[in-house]
Amino acid sequence: MKGIILGGGNGSRLYPSTLVTNKLLIPLYDKPLVYYPLATLMEAGIDDVLIISNRRDLDRFEMLFGDGSQLGMKISYGMQEVPTGIVSAFLIGADFIGEEGCALILGDNLFHGPDMHHLLREAAKASEKGLATVFGYEVEDPERFGVAEVDLEGRVLSIEEKPKKPKSNLAVTGLYFYPKGVVEMAKKVEPSDRGEYEITDLNNLYLEEGVLRCQNLGTSFWYDAGTFDSLLEGGEKIKEMQKGGEQVAAIEAIAYRNGWISTDALKKVGQSMAKNSYGQYLLSLVK
Repeated sequence: MKGIILGGGNGSRLYPSTLVTNKLLIPLYDKPLVYYPLATLMEAGIDDVLIISNRRDLDRFEMLFGDGSQLGMKISYGMQEVPTGIVSAFLIGADFIGEEGCALILGDNLFHGPDMHHLLREAAKASEKGLATVFGYEVEDPERFGVAEVDLEGRVLSIEEKPKKPKSNLAVTGLYFYPKGVVEMAKKVEPSDRGEYEITDLNNLYLEEGVLRCQNLGTSFWYDAGTFDSLLEGGEKIKEMQKGGEQVAAIEAIAYRNGWISTDALKKVGQSMAKNSYGQYLLSLVK
């Protein structure tokens, strides 16, 4: 299965912080924001990832991750000059995806929790059976989000974008798993009134075929870190969680647990950052 991190756009909601760099490269507490969506894909067992960004920032992402080999992965890069909607990521990444299933995560979305590893692996397995999965999070103000109505078995009955009278409080988050054939499905999506290829329209195509399911995140948490307040709130949450010594979105640790890198490789990274808690955490895994 392939994975895409969508980090296009100019990050105007975060001006002036993003005037000279991509929002996914600014820190969320102690790591670049992009570490968190990458960690989510890695937890799903995905080791082949495409990062989509604008022309200005692609070199910076490549400086950070290279070809991904230091993580035992393959990381490549795609360009989105003008934001034209989430679905356009599948068209940009058509050759990258090929005939495989694909998971897409918005670069400013943060997921973490005790059940995430299981939920992600389950979604990946479901895609192999031809099922598409969206992830829902219970919110107090569903009218601000795309909202999924589901049955007792998690099958999606409807998805509405910012409804005035929501049928549930289950907000659809920025994480999607699709089976093979997603590129052809994406080509069927027509531009909306605002000229964008909307992810809700793609999800509704799977809904019409009866293969769309919604996974409730339950006790796991989700943040859309696209504003100053959410960045601060998310950073405080990460800081609190890491007080016990465990690191959130430690990508080298995930690669090590997945068997993608050796103990020596993990130790080398840990030693290069031994003066901070991130490096010390990686070295503790070696010990």
